[in-house]
Amino acid sequence: MSDHRVYRIGPGGLPPGEHDAETDEGWSMAKLRPFETGLPMTVWITENDHYPHDVRVKVSTIHGGRGSWRHDALFVAVRPQPRELVPGILPAADLRLVSEWIRLNHDTIIDFWDGKLSVTELPARLRKLSTP
Repeated sequence: MSDHRVYRIGPGGLPPGEHDAETDEGWSMAKLRPFETGLPMTVWITENDHYPHDVRVKVSTIHGGRGSWRHDALFVAVRPQPRELVPGILPAADLRLVSEWIRLNHDTIIDFWDGKLSVTELPARLRKLSTP
């Protein structure tokens, strides 16, 4: 029996060939809840540990700060511009908000990815989206 979690974790899945990095990333993720980001959902960012992909943000598909990075989330690339790795799963309004948050925190996300910031330094550098 095939274990689909190896190839597809969460509704966003992964591009082919990236399943090993996905199953291994959890240890280095910073979980950021809505009250910390201004987003309606939780997001996770990681440090680079020689992963075969560029910097990205994991985004929960569930509003309210619930959800699991393994089962209820998908990836949004940071560079060269924010975009879903598997397009069409995140509602357009959510993708716009996440993209705005990524642009607002682009340098901080990259610095964390590059190991220039520790997880304890991260919160002071992140900027929260303004609520309308």
